[in-house]
Amino acid sequence: MTETADYNAMPDEAFRAMVREFVESNYPPELRFLIGQQPHDVMKGWYGKLSERGWVAPGWPREHGGMGLNPTKRIIFNEVFDAHGCARYADNGVMMVGPLLIGFGTPAQRERFLPKILAGDEVWCQGYSEPGSGSDLASLRTEAVWNGDGWTINGQKIWTSRADQSDWCHMLVRTDKCGPKPQDGISYMLVPMKAPGVTIRPIKILSMKDDFCEVFLDNVRVPADALVGEANKGWSIVKALMGGERLFLGAAMLSTNALAMLRNLAKAVGSWSEPVFMDKYARLAADLADHNSLYEAGLEKVRAGGELGLEGAMLKVHQTELCKRITSAAMEMAGPYAGVDGATPTLKDTNPAAHFLHSLQGTIYGGSSEVQRNILAKQALHLP
Repeated sequence: MTETADYNAMPDEAFRAMVREFVESNYPPELRFLIGQQPHDVMKGWYGKLSERGWVAPGWPREHGGMGLNPTKRIIFNEVFDAHGCARYADNGVMMVGPLLIGFGTPAQRERFLPKILAGDEVWCQGYSEPGSGSDLASLRTEAVWNGDGWTINGQKIWTSRADQSDWCHMLVRTDKCGPKPQDGISYMLVPMKAPGVTIRPIKILSMKDDFCEVFLDNVRVPADALVGEANKGWSIVKALMGGERLFLGAAMLSTNALAMLRNLAKAVGSWSEPVFMDKYARLAADLADHNSLYEAGLEKVRAGGELGLEGAMLKVHQTELCKRITSAAMEMAGPYAGVDGATPTLKDTNPAAHFLHSLQGTIYGGSSEVQRNILAKQALHLP
């Protein structure tokens, strides 16, 4: 089947088999089951193979170089990749910038940036969070002022994933302070990371990696066409982008992989048949099955043309908190090996510490569990 074929017209199992055959034949075996997003330099070869096949952007429309997959086919696509242990590559350009420009950008912006993303020639990061403005994103203070020829940006972003490895940042800035609500006056802009006035400082986190960065913007000048969409209308763009992200943040891939790791770990230490462990494992497995049922209900809503809405917040909280409980059980079982950073033969090459630390991140990025629960309490339960 050619790259321009309508994959959505294929039977699901035929599509699954096609994707599996490609992955098994082309994915580098030494990169299987790596935890977390990998640097672009590490994944560039695999990215190139996906680019040649036309498979870098499963969700983009075909007229923009994507596969044009519907939600069902995208889930199958991701399931095959996850089952094979395909590591996450630098995908912010694909997942966020592509939909941003396809939905809200100008033809010139799409022509300039989309081919570079598809080819892997430019890597993107996301500038949302600021000190004091993380989950409460509407309180952001980074400011962009019109200077006659373009915009001058001053402020600070934080927890910017892999900013030191990126060429560009898509960010939210405040362009008007006089709106009646904090969401008013926010705009969406594209900023080159090598622009004069941009300073990047890596942040070492609990896992002793520096995937996160602080980004300081000191009189950074960008042209007029750095603005995406209308000035002061960036909040509506964010809502549209995050709605699509919630569907995939709520997928059970991380919990499924964590439960498989827990099973292998139990067999390695001889606890697989112990009644106390089996009771705990059965409860976690049942919770995962419940989550998959809830996810399927949300997916059916999207298939029918609806929006995920509050179900997205519910799925995100349940999936990430379940993953944390599963990895916590693995840490308890690992005993003295729980503090080892790396796989060990004693534990059948599982790495419970890395899985546990990664699960903690999941309860924060994309909207923390606390904020998601507040959203559900106010909008679904109508609590004060």
